[in-house]
Amino acid sequence: MLNLAQRVGSIKPSATIAVATKAAELKSKGLDVINFGPGEPDYNTPEHIKDAGIEAIRKNFTRYTPSSGIPELRSAICKKLQEDNGITYDPSQIVVSSGAKHALYNAVMAVCDPGDEMILPYPCWVSYQYIVELAAGKPVYVETLEKDGFRIDFDALKEKITPKTKAILINSPNNPTGCVYTREDLQAIAELAVKHQFFIISDEIYEKLIYDRAKHFSPASFSREVKDLTITINGVSKSYAMTGWRIGYAAANSRIAKAMGDIQSHATSNVNSIAQKAAIAALTGSQEPVDAMIEAFQERRNVMAEGINAIPLMSCRVPRGAFYIMGNISRVLGKKIDGRVIENSQVFAEVLLEKARVAVTAGSAFGPEGVEELDSFVRMSYATGMDDIREGLRRMGEFLSKV
Repeated sequence: MLNLAQRVGSIKPSATIAVATKAAELKSKGLDVINFGPGEPDYNTPEHIKDAGIEAIRKNFTRYTPSSGIPELRSAICKKLQEDNGITYDPSQIVVSSGAKHALYNAVMAVCDPGDEMILPYPCWVSYQYIVELAAGKPVYVETLEKDGFRIDFDALKEKITPKTKAILINSPNNPTGCVYTREDLQAIAELAVKHQFFIISDEIYEKLIYDRAKHFSPASFSREVKDLTITINGVSKSYAMTGWRIGYAAANSRIAKAMGDIQSHATSNVNSIAQKAAIAALTGSQEPVDAMIEAFQERRNVMAEGINAIPLMSCRVPRGAFYIMGNISRVLGKKIDGRVIENSQVFAEVLLEKARVAVTAGSAFGPEGVEELDSFVRMSYATGMDDIREGLRRMGEFLSKV
């Protein structure tokens, strides 16, 4: 039998998708499952955005478009970046891709040579590691700690920088921790990037989902020198409840943008033509649905965080962005529930789903393998209805009372 390419050997299925799949499987059997696993809003795409997509179909806007995106969308993205983030780009410096994940993949492929080191602060999104490895790069991890609000320890970061460092991949607001980096945090990263000449890949997909009057900052807005080293990644999936439309984008200097566009032209060509028209409506139309969603997410976050901290043997920090909470289960590890020893976060998630019908994502999914600290957490999404949040927390409390 012929061997597959070595690059696929270390890739594992997405843990977040696996949770959703298992929960859906149980639901299909008629079981009542509360799902705290989703990485997408539970809201429907706003009507004016759907109308723009329908209009595009009716006008037969269904053919190939320029590989990096239609001019109107790229111009709308430039206007958004100028108004919201204080960054000026030309439409030629924008690459529209099939979701922010695709944009991240293009960015890493454009800058990473075999053996290059890519710094990943963790806990981090599950796909970062595999995107880097598919580009034959080497993930270099920097741990962030709950006691520090999951913010970067800059002494630890400095120790990871070597002559092989090609980029740092940052995500604020962060998945899975909900951490929002301060301006000072990002400026410190930017100073290191300029000093040591490495790229900043800034994943800002949760940009609008920020609470408690926290503010989002884009590193590319700090100076011309930092902007030249930064690839800003964003999209419409999370903020506009458009995950299935698959529209993300990258903004970078002309050399990087051209490289990313060239890669995409041979890999996928253009993204969905209809979704591009819908994305224009999202960026340029009413933002009231976004504001309403943010308000609801903040209320849900408050209820979930308060509920977790009221459960014996669990705790959490209150996140300031995205729609996730890292529940601390360290006091449960090593104990038995219904005769099964909770050895790690994966076992906790499995037993919780089996016994209480509540789906969460194991903390071990969000960083390098074998890190004990990650097993002290499970990620819980509050992108679900308030009734489900309260019922899920009730079930978790009952479940943990059996320890």
